[in-house]
Amino acid sequence: MLSGRIAVSKWVRLTVERQVKDIATGHERGLVFHESRADSSIDFFALLKHSKGESAGKTFHLEPWQKFILWCLFGWYNENGYRRFNTSYSEIPRKNGKSTFGAGVGLELFVADGEQGAEVYSAATKRDQALLVHSEATRMVKASPDLREIIKVFKNNLNIEETNSKFEPLGADVDGMDGLNPSGILVDELHAHKTRGCWDVLETATGARKQPLTFVITTAGFNQNGICYEIREYVTKVLEGVIEDDSYFAYIACIDDDDDWQDEANWYKANPNLGVSCNIEDLRRKAKKAAESPAALNNFLCKHLNRWTQQETRWLSLESWDKCDSSIDYGYLKGRQCWAGLDLSSTMDLSALVLAFPDDNEGYIILPFFWIPSDGAHARERRDKVPYMAWERQDLVEMTEGNSIDYRFIREQINELAEVYSIQEIAFDPFNATHIATLLGDEDGHNMIQFRQGMLSMNEPCKEFERLVISQNINHGKNPVMRWQASNISVKTDPSGNIRPVKPASDQSAKIDGIVAAIMAVGRAMFNKNIKAVNYTEGVYSL
Repeated sequence: MLSGRIAVSKWVRLTVERQVKDIATGHERGLVFHESRADSSIDFFALLKHSKGESAGKTFHLEPWQKFILWCLFGWYNENGYRRFNTSYSEIPRKNGKSTFGAGVGLELFVADGEQGAEVYSAATKRDQALLVHSEATRMVKASPDLREIIKVFKNNLNIEETNSKFEPLGADVDGMDGLNPSGILVDELHAHKTRGCWDVLETATGARKQPLTFVITTAGFNQNGICYEIREYVTKVLEGVIEDDSYFAYIACIDDDDDWQDEANWYKANPNLGVSCNIEDLRRKAKKAAESPAALNNFLCKHLNRWTQQETRWLSLESWDKCDSSIDYGYLKGRQCWAGLDLSSTMDLSALVLAFPDDNEGYIILPFFWIPSDGAHARERRDKVPYMAWERQDLVEMTEGNSIDYRFIREQINELAEVYSIQEIAFDPFNATHIATLLGDEDGHNMIQFRQGMLSMNEPCKEFERLVISQNINHGKNPVMRWQASNISVKTDPSGNIRPVKPASDQSAKIDGIVAAIMAVGRAMFNKNIKAVNYTEGVYSL
């Protein structure tokens, strides 16, 4: 790694330099490196077998980076004869075998650490996440005749009677963690921990052990105010020599700050298993999408190149948006089926209705309608720095009388539109629109569908809408109001890569109502299209 033959990040280089330096001078601080113990930690993995994919049933073959981590963690001891490192922080992108490696480390702590009454826990924000590593460890035990002889497998529990030891999954229920006495903790995806509560409880719980090890293995994340980034900041200072702490180990595989993310040579820095469990063709596909979509780029940088990014990022490429500008034959749309999205703002601001018409090319033609109170329009124009008055003259925005949105007027307009177009459904967010939705549904006969704005509701429609824009299958007819809002909209990403639209954090006065309404309309059209695509033949159906 130091020779330059293997591309590594700045942080990996510093980790290797630290190891080399400590071999030479660590004895001055009471540190001792036992090469035989380091070798034994690597040899242990020969007992383990993979359980998934092409490697299923094959003996665990450690890659150089994994051997290096084990070599350091299990080779170093202090002058009291106990393991030097109590906390290990490894930052590795997706598809690099993190969970499998973590499961192997957990079994080593469980079986081969010489700890009487060992307690090893796979910990995560949710029990389901904790089960990923524990279930992999369980499969390894079942596949190994040597381990099956000494380990009993129960549901969500591995047990060794001779040493009174156990290995269990642990969800982040802080109130239920009191009384733990862990000798080993595997923390999977620490970046997903929203609070530091779980970490603090686990950290203090190891106090009764002589050589506990907390093994963190995570991807980068979005929350730079959380416990994961706090630990990352700490260990990078240790690597830089700003802080001296012999109890922390770190291995951070990522692209460096000044690296070109599109240069495939740099991908090896972040993906030490590239060409093994990590497929370069898969990365190429995702990189191509990332080049076209700011939101996809944010996720690609974070989850595949391990660069910490913000949860909120600009979403739609205006270059792609501007290509979706074919002329619209409004006469052609009369009487055609469409789906509507209604996004009502507070009474003082812009509200939007968007109709989405499926076209003949698997795309959509969208017709937006906007309303804003007439009183204070000039002030809003100055505040938002947009030409509301000019847009009104061009019939792009309609002003309702008074200083607040006239929902009765919007209701009348929707009913008039329903006489021209065949509106199948009107999706609405119940937060601001419950009353008008009730009137439109109960009194006017429209099919009103609640469409909440959370990740669960918005993720798939957002990704479909983005796909349509990139593939030029959205026709917006060069509507300038929609273009302005397309330039405003950001998305917020959760740890699982789900997205939902948000206003940009830097400008909360920016408007995105029309784009949100379009996403809801396309989402409902997409849902109904999928339902209609179910074909029943002799009792068999397919989507």
